[in-house]
Amino acid sequence: MLSDFGILLLFILAAFAFIAIVLFVARLLRPDKPNVEKNSTYESGEEPIGNANVQFNIRFYVIALVFVLFDVELVFLFPWATVFGQARLIQETGGLWGWFALAEAILFVIILALGLAYVWAKGYLDWVKPTPTIPTVETKVPMDLYKQVNERYKR
Repeated sequence: MLSDFGILLLFILAAFAFIAIVLFVARLLRPDKPNVEKNSTYESGEEPIGNANVQFNIRFYVIALVFVLFDVELVFLFPWATVFGQARLIQETGGLWGWFALAEAILFVIILALGLAYVWAKGYLDWVKPTPTIPTVETKVPMDLYKQVNERYKR
C-alpha cells in the first residue's frame, strides 16, 4: 500500500514518462528537412539584419527580475486572502486568528514596500537614456577660407 507521497511520486513519474513518449513520437512523425530559410533567425517576418547575438542593456534583465520578484511575491497574498476571508475560521479562534493574519499580511506588504523603495532609491527602476554624442570634425582648413567660399556662393 502506497502512502500519499508515493501516489504523488507516481503521478510525477507518469507525467515525465508521458512527456517523453509524446516528444519521441513527435520526433518520429515530423518531417526533418532543414534548409537555409528554416535555419535563419526569425525577426517578426522581416529579413534579419546583422548578427542576432548582440549585447542588450543590462537594464532589460534588471527590470525583468524586479518584475518577476514582485509578481511572485504578490501571488503569496492570494492564498492569504482566501484563508483570511473564511469568517468561520476567525470566529472559531475568537478573533485572534484574524488579527494575527492581518498583522502577518501587513508585515509582508511592508517588506515588499521596503524592497520597492530600495530598488527605487538605488535607481534600478530608472531607464538609462543614452546621451547623443555630436561628432566633431577636426578641420585643418583655416576658417578664413570657409568664409571666402561662403561669401562667393551666397545668394
